[in-house]
Amino acid sequence: MGCSGCGVRWFNRASVLCTMLLAFTYLFYCLAGVRALDNPLRSLLRAHPAQERRSRRDGGADSAESHALGDAREQRLRGGGDGGAAAAADDDDDAGTGIPVANSYGTKKVPQAIIIGVKKGGTRALLEFLRIHPDVRAVGAEPHFFDRFYDKGLEWYRSLMPRTLDGQITMEKTPSYFVTKEAPARVCAMNCHTKLIVVVRDPVTRAVSDYTQTLSKNPGLPTFQSLALKNATTGLIDTTWSAVRIGLYATHLENWLQHFPASHFLFVSGERLVSDPAGEMGRVQDFLGLKRVVSDKHFYFNQTKGFPCLKKPEGSSRPRCLGKSKGRPHPQIPSEVLQRLRDFYRPFNHRFYQMSGQDFGWD
Repeated sequence: MGCSGCGVRWFNRASVLCTMLLAFTYLFYCLAGVRALDNPLRSLLRAHPAQERRSRRDGGADSAESHALGDAREQRLRGGGDGGAAAAADDDDDAGTGIPVANSYGTKKVPQAIIIGVKKGGTRALLEFLRIHPDVRAVGAEPHFFDRFYDKGLEWYRSLMPRTLDGQITMEKTPSYFVTKEAPARVCAMNCHTKLIVVVRDPVTRAVSDYTQTLSKNPGLPTFQSLALKNATTGLIDTTWSAVRIGLYATHLENWLQHFPASHFLFVSGERLVSDPAGEMGRVQDFLGLKRVVSDKHFYFNQTKGFPCLKKPEGSSRPRCLGKSKGRPHPQIPSEVLQRLRDFYRPFNHRFYQMSGQDFGWD
């Protein structure tokens, strides 16, 4: 009888010990699981600036890590061709299959908005200013899909884009789209609701800037006046020269208006982007349906370069300005040549003012 009572007591004690052991084991694995999840959750916050903004007081720019990854990816993209696609898709095993790509960092989508022009108008500055916004994700390098690489297909194009989460928009900029005859129909074939941004600048100043850029790469280039004029005696303008042709904004816009309504365009003043970047960025953010995050507090005017730069972002040791290729001094052009160009562009400018609903004051 006594031995039987001892067995019962031993069994009860063993049961309590086993229960306690199981409870401690369960608690240990729960705590370990929470710690293991900590890093992925932090990474997800860094990858999604919209979420990060909600956890920080001032929101603002993307994280330093995100910009570092984007810059490295842009360098690989600049290799061009299939190498660029491979670089964009190296973290995306499903690129090119036609299946939406989604993981914890978001989904690659074709752009909802594109900066389509114009060359030497201020498109790079606009893109860099927009990339401050936490709800904008933009590829840095120019994809040139709708003018050079259209035969690679839409999935190749999509694979170049950064990943986005709900509430973010995907963007790209390729200024040559505006002057490419086939581009409007091709963009519309992708999505006729795409928002289109055109940065325009005084076409005479733009032509000189275009020439200056080419001259820096090819010092043996003929003079500006010999390229701009068919005949120095008559002063007839050579519209076959691309530096002149790009400035015929009204002509190029007519081509785009055959496929998109005027409400799908925003025309940004390249001059005001320099003199009042926050004001122009307010218009751009409104057009894109974004909260006005990019404001005066993000800019300062660089007297040396002659245009605004971004103030020092969080986590960076210096402010962000555009590269050395921006703000080059222009060569001296005879005043009579510049006046001939102004006279030539005047009717085209007035027509463009009517079509865009804005007077840019170039005359």
